[in-house]
Amino acid sequence: MNSKNTTRLNNKKVFIKGMHDGVPIALGYLAVSFSLGIAAKNAGMTPFQGFLASALCNASAGEYAAFTVMAAMGTYFELFIITLVANARYMLMSAALSQRFSPDTPFHHRLLVGFGITDEIFGISINRPGYINPYYNYGAFAVASPGWSIGTACGIVAGNVLPLIVTNALSVALFGMFLGIIIPPAKEDRVVGAVVIASFIASYAFSVLPVLSSLSSGTTIIILTVVISAGAALLRPIKDDSSHKEAE
Repeated sequence: MNSKNTTRLNNKKVFIKGMHDGVPIALGYLAVSFSLGIAAKNAGMTPFQGFLASALCNASAGEYAAFTVMAAMGTYFELFIITLVANARYMLMSAALSQRFSPDTPFHHRLLVGFGITDEIFGISINRPGYINPYYNYGAFAVASPGWSIGTACGIVAGNVLPLIVTNALSVALFGMFLGIIIPPAKEDRVVGAVVIASFIASYAFSVLPVLSSLSSGTTIIILTVVISAGAALLRPIKDDSSHKEAE
């Protein structure tokens, strides 16, 4: 078997692994995006438009913000600014993830992986050992994205029929799923655990302290991500492993 066939088989194996790990994310997205569908319906969107919006913009906070501006008949400039602020953290996630690719990874793979970055996909990708194979992200995204898009469309159709208490309960699913992603590495590494605890404390402080509490959630996430990750990198840097190999 030549090297090209071996690479294809490995990529297929990694893609399937990504699909497997993307299933719980898709289930969480399917539930949570119901409430997003309600916001989309209030903005006057049809089920198809909501499906398309979620397929092209894989960001809960960004979509909520955009739909809110649309419902309020805001300007395109306001829509651009609020979406940029709410989604700016994905630039940081993409930058962090790019450091985990093999130097030989083509630009188009980096671009496609950047498009498919979400909080949860970033969480499972960054925890992969060694170099990240882009096909792992493709597999996870191939399963998770339809869950997000279909849930949004279904929310537009049926979301307003459900009682408010039910739609509010559905929004908790995403947080529970993300806790499931960060708790295992936090239990294995005390530094990661300390960073997670510091993040919770700092996030709470930003929500109650004067001035800081007036910042948008997107801006708060950007500040906390930069400050806490930079502090952790300075105090407890991760040693460079020259033996990185592409994860299988």
